[in-house]
Amino acid sequence: MSCGSPSPSSSPGSSTVPDGPPEQLTVRVQRSYPHDPRAFTQGLELADGSSYFESTGLEGRSSLRRVQLESGEVLQRRDLDRSQFAEGVTRVGDRLVQLTWRDGVAHVYDAGTLAPVEDFDYEGEGWGLCYDGRRLVMSDGSGTLAIRDPGSFELLDRVRVTNDGKPVQKLNELECVDGTVYANVFQTDQILRIDLASGRVTGVIDASGLLTPEEAQQADVLNGIAFDRERGVFLLTGKLWPKVFEVTFEPAGS
Repeated sequence: MSCGSPSPSSSPGSSTVPDGPPEQLTVRVQRSYPHDPRAFTQGLELADGSSYFESTGLEGRSSLRRVQLESGEVLQRRDLDRSQFAEGVTRVGDRLVQLTWRDGVAHVYDAGTLAPVEDFDYEGEGWGLCYDGRRLVMSDGSGTLAIRDPGSFELLDRVRVTNDGKPVQKLNELECVDGTVYANVFQTDQILRIDLASGRVTGVIDASGLLTPEEAQQADVLNGIAFDRERGVFLLTGKLWPKVFEVTFEPAGS
């Protein structure tokens, strides 16, 4: 963790793409909240200032939940078919769209009731998902992001992501913020800040050390990122983590 004020280039949603290697960032924890340590977190999305939507995975345990931030209490829950493995989730207006890993189906729900609305079919794997206000951005574990129509789930484009000119891999859970995509890198403590227009990585965030050594022994990997626009903070968690962390991203060494 580091202290200090964020520089302009590290602000969420910055549209300026700096030349040269990406900015190196770290996390500053503002608060932590309880989280269900049995939740195999695959996607995180802010519902309002006091709750968030969470997609949890594993066959037989996959669900969509609305969770109270302060207490970690599950306020609403809808379980998936036991054969399905849920992945990322995002909100599009009054609907939620939830991916599945290898089932080739995206489930659409009413955001207020979690009642099923419709399904979309797609090819390949589903990992992370976010909505930039116009389009859906989807990851599949590779270094390429798929751009999709939010109404039909039609594939519109693909964006190849590069870090200092080199391709990246294992893009996972996503969060869209004003033309920027924040992406967890699977099986690491890194989050990449990506300019969606160019695919360039503009920042690399070191999110290691959030859990104590004792907590980390019982937990799996970092996976879950949501942005609270009103307060300018991010929520981070992971698979089987006992906590959700409220953080800001700061230049390393500040």
